[in-house]
Amino acid sequence: MSKDHKTQKIEGKAATLKRLVRLEGQIRGIAGMVEADRYCIDIVTQIAAARAALRKVEEEILREHVAHCVEHAINSGDKADQRRKVAELMDVMGRAGR
Repeated sequence: MSKDHKTQKIEGKAATLKRLVRLEGQIRGIAGMVEADRYCIDIVTQIAAARAALRKVEEEILREHVAHCVEHAINSGDKADQRRKVAELMDVMGRAGR
């Protein structure tokens, strides 16, 4: 792994953790809204926003997986590893679409 890629990975991890901390706060806020008997549509709107934020985190993690793990399998020339990584990616993408 090159120094530049290591730096990008560290920065990406920090950004992902920051997003997750914000998302954690959003979820606590939604729980507070439910507890306070806030208007249902307002709660559902916040749930949709949290779901979108979680999808963004998922996209970033998948992007890193493709950039590192899948790319490594392709560059290795190991056909079995390549098939395994692609199958793994297709499986998780299929589950994410449900």
